[in-house]
Amino acid sequence: MTDNNTTNSVSFKIVSKVKDYFQLIKFTLSFTVVFSCVVCYLMAPKVVDYDWKMITLLFVAGMLVTGSANAINQAVEKDTDALMKRTKTRPVAAGRMSAKEAYTFALIAGVVGSLMIWYYFNLSAALVSLFSLFLYAYIYTPLKKINSVSVLIGGFPGALPCLIGWVAGQDDFSAGGWILFAIQFIWQFPHFWAIAWVAHSDYTKVGFKLLPSAKGPTKFTALQAVMYSVLMIPIGILPYYFNMAGQLSLWIVLVCNLFMVVQCVRLYKDMDVKAARRVMFSSYIYLPIVLLALLANKIH
Repeated sequence: MTDNNTTNSVSFKIVSKVKDYFQLIKFTLSFTVVFSCVVCYLMAPKVVDYDWKMITLLFVAGMLVTGSANAINQAVEKDTDALMKRTKTRPVAAGRMSAKEAYTFALIAGVVGSLMIWYYFNLSAALVSLFSLFLYAYIYTPLKKINSVSVLIGGFPGALPCLIGWVAGQDDFSAGGWILFAIQFIWQFPHFWAIAWVAHSDYTKVGFKLLPSAKGPTKFTALQAVMYSVLMIPIGILPYYFNMAGQLSLWIVLVCNLFMVVQCVRLYKDMDVKAARRVMFSSYIYLPIVLLALLANKIH
């Protein structure tokens, strides 16, 4: 019985530790980011077939780099995370993991992930990955308590995975990579402002300044979301204009963009958390549909 109890105890500790590391890297967020990177890699003209070995290597490397940035973010924000309902159970904030352990993991994961991208793909993609990690962990993260311009700064590491994927496949910084970067960059504003709207009380409590209006969820904030969702329409035409994807994807992207505009207009009209949640969940659906439509209708 003692041996069984010891085995069960060890198994429980291992499972708990694995769960903590999944939380540390913000697995769902990291997966979304790396998904964009992989799709944009496959969009590159030089990538003409699905080499699952290379796709898996890019996915693993991307998860390591993204996980590294998220681990640093949680180590830096452990005190503020502990004060917010939505983040207080994170491993560093809850005290289940030390900041030193998080930083150690971040260092190892960041180095290994970047070296993998360099070795298996190219140096340019690896350098952009490191730049994105630095920007997110050391510029965007502390800036959140200083000024709402942090959302603009955070938009760069949020969209750079698209460029990283393109450069990993194409080994250049041609227009296609920047177009994919622009799609995800502009998408982030209504997406993130909707999240900040829903979590406004939590964010305000710890001093985060993430909405464009200093007064919080106002008509001005909603209008900004509408403006950026409208801007997504002409940007969504660019893959077709630059002969990256065909006409079918053009119509799918256009419908998705109009849907986002409608949700943001509803936010401006209703001015409540329910409308903000609609924008938030719509944006979650928007991105994979748009990227997969472009990939499925890719012009080689």
